[in-house]
This record gives sequence, C-alpha cells and structure tokens, in this order.
Amino acid sequence: MDALRIILQVILVLSSFLVVVLVLLHKGKGGGLSDMFGGGVSSGAGSSGVAERNLNRLTIGLALLWTLVVVLLGLIQRVSA
Repeated sequence: MDALRIILQVILVLSSFLVVVLVLLHKGKGGGLSDMFGGGVSSGAGSSGVAERNLNRLTIGLALLWTLVVVLLGLIQRVSA
C-alpha cells in the first residue's frame, strides 16, 4: 500500500505542476491577469483554433487525472486508518 501511495503522490505533484503550466499557456481573453504578464501583447499572433482546442483537451484531461488521484489518495487514507 505504501508503494501505491508514493506513486500516486508523485503523479499528483507532476500533474499539479503540469496543470498550472497548461493553464498559464492558454491565450488570454483580455482584461485579466494574463494582460499583466504580456498576454495582451501577443494575442494577435496567438495560436490557431486547433492548437487552442488541443490545449483545452490536454488541460481538462490532466485536471481529471489530478481529481482521480486526489480521490484515490483519500480512499487509501480512509482504508489504511
């Protein structure tokens, strides 16, 4: 059980980092925090619709993986206690 918990914790840390990076890669829609970091400057030369859609899918997939790992870690914690 300890090996599974360690593997899930590693996956949780990696997926957390990747979700943050992918969210920051999204094109800013204007007026938000993305404009503070230069999102408004490059919005005209941004990615195509297909690339943005694939980025959305990847972000959602990783967020679902993150959620699944959190639930599994909670179940392992409940069973082992």
